[in-house]
Amino acid sequence: MPRILVVDDDKDIVRLVKSYLQKAGYSVLTAFNGETALHILRSEHPDLLVLDLMLPDRDGWDLTRLIRSDYALMDIPIIMLTARVEDSDKIVGLEIGADDYITKPFNPREVVARVRALLRRSQRDLRTTSAQILQTGALVLDIGRRELAIHGTSIELTPSEFDLLHVLMESPGYAFTRDELLEKALGYVYEGMGRTLDSHIKNLRKKIEPDPKKPTYVQTIYGVGYKLIQAKTMEDE
Repeated sequence: MPRILVVDDDKDIVRLVKSYLQKAGYSVLTAFNGETALHILRSEHPDLLVLDLMLPDRDGWDLTRLIRSDYALMDIPIIMLTARVEDSDKIVGLEIGADDYITKPFNPREVVARVRALLRRSQRDLRTTSAQILQTGALVLDIGRRELAIHGTSIELTPSEFDLLHVLMESPGYAFTRDELLEKALGYVYEGMGRTLDSHIKNLRKKIEPDPKKPTYVQTIYGVGYKLIQAKTMEDE
């Protein structure tokens, strides 16, 4: 049974989300502040984190940065749940490593749907053979190990960044629409998700492109979406 950690200083919200997740068949851990959440993350290693941003001690941004920099925790998918609705807040959340972002007030059924989609992606990856390797130019993606290397150097990706790159590298040269890429990589599409996708692509380019402002791997197809092309390596030239 997948275990979900729900972190929010509002106990009514924690109870509500916990109730819906349990009805959906998940085991739920709870915390009301960042320090308790961090202790549970390190001791229990849950399968997914639903995280409020405004916590009384360590805020959600700080906690997310810490998780993404900790080798033992960095693979845990994170859904931010917050009352901050500005696009700039969402983009910051995604840029520091969140996989999804839900604003308050929210429909608890939507939270369950997002949790299910993120976990489905993780389970799909576990079923993938560890021998499957994808390579494009200098990019070498080990699907089973969920590892990316560029010229032999390991590159850390968030779960969403990895899944997006996985889909793109499986079909080099194919122009994915935004909705198509979202559905294949993240498992769902909803209104306003296009900005989320753009933020993930921006972060991915920072990690894999020699010059993120002039991408040679992930190309924007204006009016359509994105595609991955076979970039030349130094050995090819």
